[in-house]
Amino acid sequence: MDGLIKNHKKQPKYLLKLLLINLFLLPCLIYANSAPQVKDKPLSPLDLQLEPIQPLFSLKGLNPDKTALGERLFNEPRLAHNNDMSCASCHILKSGGADCPEKAQGQDGVELGANSLTVFNSSLNHRLFWDGRAKTLEEQIDFVITAPHEFATQWPVLISKLKRDREYQKSFGTLYSDGITAANVRNAIATFERSLITVNSRFDQYLRGDVDSINALEKSGYRLFKDYGCIACHQGRNVGGNMFQKLGVIEEFFDDDRLSGKRGLGRFNVTGQERDRYVFRVPSLRLVALTSPYFHNGSAETLYDAVKIMAKYQLGRTIPDADIEHIIAFLKTLPGEYQGQPLSRVYEETTFSEPEGQTR
Repeated sequence: MDGLIKNHKKQPKYLLKLLLINLFLLPCLIYANSAPQVKDKPLSPLDLQLEPIQPLFSLKGLNPDKTALGERLFNEPRLAHNNDMSCASCHILKSGGADCPEKAQGQDGVELGANSLTVFNSSLNHRLFWDGRAKTLEEQIDFVITAPHEFATQWPVLISKLKRDREYQKSFGTLYSDGITAANVRNAIATFERSLITVNSRFDQYLRGDVDSINALEKSGYRLFKDYGCIACHQGRNVGGNMFQKLGVIEEFFDDDRLSGKRGLGRFNVTGQERDRYVFRVPSLRLVALTSPYFHNGSAETLYDAVKIMAKYQLGRTIPDADIEHIIAFLKTLPGEYQGQPLSRVYEETTFSEPEGQTR
């Protein structure tokens, strides 16, 4: 194998592509062989431990008063320079924790060049933003506050605003010994965001032993999700969000000119290393059924489009429409609850839709 890699320029291109496909699908094969097939009986504790996706649980130990303060700050428009934007402007909690436009808008309606990722379960991601430039929620908040086209302000200006509010003075004074500071604002918002875990999804109920919480179509979709290799990048409690991956592993995605501009370079903007060109943080799929459009620039409008594109460029596969229908059914079992109520959103494609001109 080493010889083939070193001398790949002398080999036919199809041999190199075959090698890459096999190397990329190796984790998929490991998952498929180690994880039990979905059965119509409760999973045993051992079965559950072997499943590549695990249930979500609420984080314990969060200070409820800091969480409440963070929620108020999350919805506070005075965090922005023009007093007209809050975290909730781009992360709408009642519709999946993201927004609907292809690309989020910042100050004065300026397009930010990236589709907003959901804030739900964000504390489970190993890095934040599509390019992973923030290591923690606190660091992400700092980026947003000071970015020229986002909140476009500076901490001294923001702190001065908050100190003129008696309620904020009282809350911060009670919870933090040094009152209103940049670090404490970041801590409060991050504490609230850490509380946004979407527990009790139908799929998690299934994993915990309720075999009737998902139907036969959805169980088939989960099997196909593993068998096709989607699970290699989308696994763990957050069904993704724990690794970086190049967009276009098998086929050259950017040859099709679907993405452009600086944001399309991905992690290259952070490291400056050529190997990170077109590399992005793998998004979580927990809320994918509620957060269309998809990809960093919102270029895929529907789940059907997203699955089809990912199969081609990441797996080198063509997935039949019937199998895509099953996979989408599985993905719709992943959203959990917010404030005790199932997350839901009214959107155009609530069921599988055939692409124009195709039938089964």
